[in-house]
Amino acid sequence: MKRNTTLDITPAQVHELGLREVARIEGEMLQVVQKLGFKDLKSFYASLKTNPDLKPKSRQQILDLYTKYTDQMYAKLPQFFGRLPKAKVIVKPVEEFREKEASGAQYNQGTPDGSRPGQIVVNTGDFANRELMTVETTAYHEGVPGHHMQISIAQELPALPPFRQQLFFTAYVEGWALYSERLGREAGFFQDPYSYYGHLQDEMLRAIRLVCDSGYHYKHWTRQQVVDFFHEHSAISEPEVQSETDRYVAVPGQGLGYKMGQLKILELRHRAEQELGSKLDIRGFHDEVLGAGALPLDVLEERINKWVAEQKAKRGD
Repeated sequence: MKRNTTLDITPAQVHELGLREVARIEGEMLQVVQKLGFKDLKSFYASLKTNPDLKPKSRQQILDLYTKYTDQMYAKLPQFFGRLPKAKVIVKPVEEFREKEASGAQYNQGTPDGSRPGQIVVNTGDFANRELMTVETTAYHEGVPGHHMQISIAQELPALPPFRQQLFFTAYVEGWALYSERLGREAGFFQDPYSYYGHLQDEMLRAIRLVCDSGYHYKHWTRQQVVDFFHEHSAISEPEVQSETDRYVAVPGQGLGYKMGQLKILELRHRAEQELGSKLDIRGFHDEVLGAGALPLDVLEERINKWVAEQKAKRGD
């Protein structure tokens, strides 16, 4: 757990934090579905199975949506970042022979010399049984301002030795990508309430991981308890619930990195906002988070604390 989160935190604290996050996200989900005319989450979940507008009509439609969301976010990046990646990113389908085993989407990093662009690799297999609600949030996670931006900038930092340019810490890399999904809201996106619900559902998955991973390995939950918690707090499909549960059994602690990393970055941003107030340049904050490559979260915290102190000194506080 400590290796995957890079934090000095106990399993009990992780479990309680997960429960609080699940409750918070459920509250936001309820607000969305009530605006859509549903009285509760269960009636909304039932409607998803019979709503044809939430299913892709073709393989190409899925690819086109990923391209659309990536392009619209690229146009907004200068509002949030001073340093932008030089490397390009493309959207491409998963090879057909990998469709049955591949995830819905993944990021393959480009080469440091730019000879191969970064790739958002999208699974379009069995398209009629996929769903569109999470495409927008996944595009921001895998592409910009998520994995493509963070990894490309790390590779392009000239002062870092090569091993630092390629370094990977789950909590930092996945935490940044999950944090990046929220920037879609700040950029004015997620205009479709179903797409915004999909954004919340993906965040809920990461919160459930805190509860279920610690529940399984610390509180000695049975496998069925993990499955039941998933079904009680989400509309995530049965195959995904089963594969997620297998993941926690096989790779303890890995699933904790996403939410713990996101929450640490949000904590550091909140601290910077409190310390600097209206003087905070969000572009400077994001550049500082990304400006040394992937880091353990405690090292990232020291870096941001130092940056905040320097900003205060510059203005004579």
